[in-house]
Amino acid sequence: MSTPETSRFVRLRVELVLEVEDAAEVTKAALSRIAGDPDLPADERAQSEVAVTEDTAEALAYLVDPFDLVSEVPGIELQQASWSSEPISYDPDSPDWDLDEDDDQRDDEEEGGIG
Repeated sequence: MSTPETSRFVRLRVELVLEVEDAAEVTKAALSRIAGDPDLPADERAQSEVAVTEDTAEALAYLVDPFDLVSEVPGIELQQASWSSEPISYDPDSPDWDLDEDDDQRDDEEEGGIG
């Protein structure tokens, strides 16, 4: 279904909830990645080291790269990426964590209304 009006650009939304079982290991890995980045200026390196040491979510964000998710997909080129991480309270049994909820709402909006 490719027409001249169809955009070649696609926004891919991914939401992950991760359980950090060993915060020290996450921090250690982030610090290792920072130390191994030859293109990181010294002032940014120092800021990054402080951020990942003080906040496991920051350390995780430093380790996760959206490019890695799509780098092996044929026929595409990543145009833009942004991501963030934050500590959350998580109850897998709570209806608040229904992952399909956002999709259902978007489907309703695309059909011209909610409900």
